[in-house]
Amino acid sequence: MARSIKEEAFAARRNEILDAARRLVYSKGYEQMTIQDILDDLHISKGAFYHYFDSKGAVLNALVERMVTDEVLPLVLPIVQAPDLSAVEKLERYFDTSFRWKTAQKDFMLALLSVWVADENAIVRQKMFSTSVKLVTPPLAEIIRQGVQEGVFTTDYPEQVSHAIIYILQGLGDTIIELFISNEAHPDPQHIESTVTAYTHALSDAMERVLGAPSGSLKLIDPNALKEWFLPSGGAIPSPDLMAA
Repeated sequence: MARSIKEEAFAARRNEILDAARRLVYSKGYEQMTIQDILDDLHISKGAFYHYFDSKGAVLNALVERMVTDEVLPLVLPIVQAPDLSAVEKLERYFDTSFRWKTAQKDFMLALLSVWVADENAIVRQKMFSTSVKLVTPPLAEIIRQGVQEGVFTTDYPEQVSHAIIYILQGLGDTIIELFISNEAHPDPQHIESTVTAYTHALSDAMERVLGAPSGSLKLIDPNALKEWFLPSGGAIPSPDLMAA
């Protein structure tokens, strides 16, 4: 059934608020952004804002949900549905595509650092994570089911394993954030080199164990791509020997 004019108007105004919030997160950072900033940007009243969202955290959660739905899923679903790719190829391309999208959104992600590290944002952080889990679990489970049919993965619980994978990735993300903050205060290229390499290999090893895949069969994240997060925008990745010089 086609949406009514009221529903379309509601969705349009809601998206305007999300667009404004995204601009402000880029320009000010999430912690510095206030609801009043959004009101001033759109020239709307506080009552109008609360008609759509009950808090700043609710805006951020909706923004993340929209980004995953409108930007990430259209990139990864064609991979999941490709008839000519094996499950391993799909999983590797899924991770590579998702990571490249995150790298393209680096400035936005870094603007949200305060959400991840501040104790007072724990509820917002958990809601954002739950939203991501809800959206990305189904395509991951579909890849896992294909892998079981092909005999390359061994599990009776594709949906639950997809959840486990996402939690492993969350742990890696938390570690990388801590490493990023530490590196900002005390740059240590050699530590970055060794830690990132170790964690990317550990990630593949953990995924293989969770999926029941043969050892060495998965290469999910390129360590060099991950190191880009520790460089200024547009920077090049130095070789290990230059980093040790």
